[in-house]
Amino acid sequence: MRTGASSPPPPWRRHCLCSELLVFLLFLWGTSEANEELAALPPRGWNSYDSFSWTVDESAYLQNAHILADKLLPHGYQYAVIDFLWYRKYVDGAYTDSYGFDNIDEWGRPFPDLQRFPSSRVDRGFSQIASMVHGMGLKFGIHLMKGISVQAVNANTPILDIKTGKPYLEDGRQWTARDIGLTHRTCAWMPHGFMSVNTDTGAGRAFLRSLYRQYADWGVDFVKVDCIFGTDYSPEEIITISELLQEIDRPIVLSLSPGTEVTPALAENISDHVNMYRITGDDWDNWNDVSSHFSVSSSFAAAKKIGATGLRGRSWPDLDMLPFGWLTDPSVNQGPHRKCNLTLDEQKTQMALWSMAKSPLMYGGDLRHLDDITLSIITNPTLLKINHYSKNNMEFHYVYSERKSKKEHSGRFRSPHHVHLTKNDGIFVGLTACSDDTANGWYMFSQDGKPDHVCRNYKIQNEKSIPFCLGKTKPLLASDIIIMDNMEHQSKFHLSVRNTRDTCLDASAGRRRTASELRFLMFSACRWHAKQMWELNANGNLVSSYSGLCAMVESSDGGTSGARAWVATGSKGEIYLAFFNLDSTSRKMAARISDLGKVLRRAFLRKHLCSCTEVWSGKNFSLAKEEISAVVNPHGSVVFEIVC
Repeated sequence: MRTGASSPPPPWRRHCLCSELLVFLLFLWGTSEANEELAALPPRGWNSYDSFSWTVDESAYLQNAHILADKLLPHGYQYAVIDFLWYRKYVDGAYTDSYGFDNIDEWGRPFPDLQRFPSSRVDRGFSQIASMVHGMGLKFGIHLMKGISVQAVNANTPILDIKTGKPYLEDGRQWTARDIGLTHRTCAWMPHGFMSVNTDTGAGRAFLRSLYRQYADWGVDFVKVDCIFGTDYSPEEIITISELLQEIDRPIVLSLSPGTEVTPALAENISDHVNMYRITGDDWDNWNDVSSHFSVSSSFAAAKKIGATGLRGRSWPDLDMLPFGWLTDPSVNQGPHRKCNLTLDEQKTQMALWSMAKSPLMYGGDLRHLDDITLSIITNPTLLKINHYSKNNMEFHYVYSERKSKKEHSGRFRSPHHVHLTKNDGIFVGLTACSDDTANGWYMFSQDGKPDHVCRNYKIQNEKSIPFCLGKTKPLLASDIIIMDNMEHQSKFHLSVRNTRDTCLDASAGRRRTASELRFLMFSACRWHAKQMWELNANGNLVSSYSGLCAMVESSDGGTSGARAWVATGSKGEIYLAFFNLDSTSRKMAARISDLGKVLRRAFLRKHLCSCTEVWSGKNFSLAKEEISAVVNPHGSVVFEIVC
């Protein structure tokens, strides 16, 4: 044998080396994909909810996915999402909060309705559909409810230990669904559907781990988790899900919904752990829903939450879907049957605000009926460029306007206000993070032997400080309510108005709310449930037992009428200025060039060399004067691109 030389490997070894190389390359590709920054830009896609409610089936979904890939994928719309209750049987008696119609496996996990999704018969999962969607160049997403289903808890299903493939064992016993389901924390608007999971236990984490590992095995790229944020806040479960997703090699975008009653202080605790989070109620195709987004989006921009650090990448405040085109109605058992109720101007306003606020863009209409006008709105190249690549996005507070009618009004518009929850004599009770200064100042008050009250002093416009009070009563148990541990909750109480003992303040609504319904009263028949239980702590916080959020009070000034404006800068030095007219009459609106320069810290030394184009019309405007102005239609918008 010659030394210093090597003979070529035999054919079988060459084959093994090629296989090993292929495996290694696949490993590197998978590692690169896993390490890629997740949601580096606001995600875009299509979601089935606005057009199908919960009744979408495989055929309709795939038809929409094909059109998404053909017409919208070139514009960055890449996620095709099946919204809620894909595991529910579409039969008589089934609706949003019905009980007993869900498909769950032997481990208490939901699987697709095999009648609506016939390809799921292969593995009782979505792997076949995910493969087809991936073949179109798209990414596959599904909607989830928080925790575990009431059905699984009542059936007391075992919990899967994915490490052994057997029932989960700890402390010498087998754990089941009843051990981890928090029956006093059912979803407020779907109490017969799902409840929170006790994530302090190994069994609770094991159940959630088995859920999300299964979704990854199906090929899921996007999960939208509902009834877990806003007034239904479950921070422990949000963080647990985020940690479990980081255990999985497959990158999965984590989106939270629905997000009612959200403040920047509340998002501060979870934005690092997610990629998208809803900051409003459901947005439907009416003007009140659209206009309610201006103040809340402004507050999140001011708090620097747009594009902040998130799960494996970035996180984005989410203003909800774009309900344009062919739609259905909220919480119904039927698919698309009507046209969008928003005017053309209102649709453009919504698209412009969503883009300036850098919200994720999820189209909600049935793509099989996508018309050219709607397509042009949601694919406007300048607005899409703003949505992905602009910076310094903020509300612009130096706009001047006057109504174009017999009675004129001019002046600067007001700063944004909080959204609110419940009303009593012109004062609202809202929820925010307990770290927020507006949550302080509650105290116990009793007088003349009357029942205790929980009060907070509130300063009204004439500078007088008055107490805002709610009646405090100890909850009475009844045979038809969910009972919690009396020792654990002995310091908890109900809150009522005028000392009534039969109607109590809820911390979350009993049904899904639209974005413009935040001011509806939230009182219902008293029961021993966490959403009606409150506690006053030593810091002067009135704490909800359901969400851990704290109450605040404010006056009834909504701040959603008049003139609003946003500003941003482009990646190549462009300046974007958007005027929004929230009134029902036309407005002439103007902004001074000097004010733009102050806010953006830019100098306009040679304005005559700048070009100014209005995005919707394509018309050129002059910057020779000291201001830029335009007449804006009722509920309309104009968006300027300024290039110097």
